[in-house]
Amino acid sequence: MSSFIIEGGRKLNGDLVPKGAKNEALEVLCAVLLTDEEVQISNIPNIRDVNNLIQLLSDMGVKVTRTGKGSYSFKADSIDMDYLNSPEFIDKCSSLRGSVMIVGPLVARFGRALVPQPGGDKIGRRRLDTHFLGIQKLGARFTYNPEKHIYEIYADKLKGCYMLLDEASVTGTANILMAAVLAEGTTTIYNAACEPYLQQLSKMLNSMGAKIEGIGSNLLTIQGVRSLGGCTHRLLPDMIEVGSFIGMAAMTGSDIRIKDVSFKDLGIIPEVFRRMGIKLLKEEDNIYIPQHDRYEIETFIDGSIMTFADAPWPGLTPDLLSVILVVATQAKGSVLIHQKMFESRLFFVDKLIDMGAQIILCDPHRAVVIGQAKEIPLRATTMVSPDIRAGIALLIAAMSAKGTSTIHNIDQIDRGYEEIDVRLNAIGASIKRVGNND
Repeated sequence: MSSFIIEGGRKLNGDLVPKGAKNEALEVLCAVLLTDEEVQISNIPNIRDVNNLIQLLSDMGVKVTRTGKGSYSFKADSIDMDYLNSPEFIDKCSSLRGSVMIVGPLVARFGRALVPQPGGDKIGRRRLDTHFLGIQKLGARFTYNPEKHIYEIYADKLKGCYMLLDEASVTGTANILMAAVLAEGTTTIYNAACEPYLQQLSKMLNSMGAKIEGIGSNLLTIQGVRSLGGCTHRLLPDMIEVGSFIGMAAMTGSDIRIKDVSFKDLGIIPEVFRRMGIKLLKEEDNIYIPQHDRYEIETFIDGSIMTFADAPWPGLTPDLLSVILVVATQAKGSVLIHQKMFESRLFFVDKLIDMGAQIILCDPHRAVVIGQAKEIPLRATTMVSPDIRAGIALLIAAMSAKGTSTIHNIDQIDRGYEEIDVRLNAIGASIKRVGNND
């Protein structure tokens, strides 16, 4: 197990460039299974979850060629469907949450799929009902083996239909969408997710020959086609990295410019940080955060305590609530953090309390943060990263704290942030990696 040793209290100065979006990568990589022609994808982040999915595709028979830094070509013209029954496939899928999105493409193109109950972050129950119910409505049949925890899916022919999703699941919408593009007839998906990464997937599929209308809305209409062709696609920058860097700059009192952020695709994120009292300036497609000696959280118009809650796009992404929570610990003012989606994602706050933060964990979904206006800095400590987003929040806390902190299980951070220690050290941080990867 690898660890970070962080010397806190250092101010950063310089430029940071966000890597390609992890969540988009997991979607569009699965889409290469929809065609036997070459698909070229660029700006792919070099992170564990994405690399594991690329390796899984290769093991399935996809021809994978690295064409440059962050650029790959994929050709799925000889998929080994028998590999899906192997222990190796089951083991790899069970540890990779994004692997569930191979179901839609495989069922659409080959008429069957097999997937174990996927893993990923330990942040609470992440149900698959939306995925499976939607693909079932297209005509697929599901069976579940409770002993092996394996789902088997079959379809003689998928047929388009109308469906109203029970929740605006991003990965669920992506999975259903990838199945629907090759279904016979018209599919209408209402209450569809409309995140920028889902929009990117839709645009990529259209460039491959799909017929998707309503992109960017929660009502998608798909005219099924017989086959798809190849395409060239580039990932958006990761909005979660952008938000993490904004919070890190304010928390550490640093002067940072975040470059090439695709500002139009950040949605409400910049405004949320502004409501926390953080100044950020848009410079073309860059964001400049000047040094903050202090920042003050706004209240609502009637004077009541500010609340930040996650919501489907264009609401606030749940992946940034951990960062917002930790940044609030050194703000002036108080805030209620309401994590609606995952019941275990706020449990990392006990580590922040050990560092001296004033936080009341109301229940598994809500925490009140009483900011200390940087008058009482956080104390250095030893921590364990429970998941990707808590991991980056703890790293931000350690960078602002007095003294030297240690974060264990940083493999979780590496799942979502490419060479984060190298990139931050280049602008003044002091983060030493020790353990398996040193």
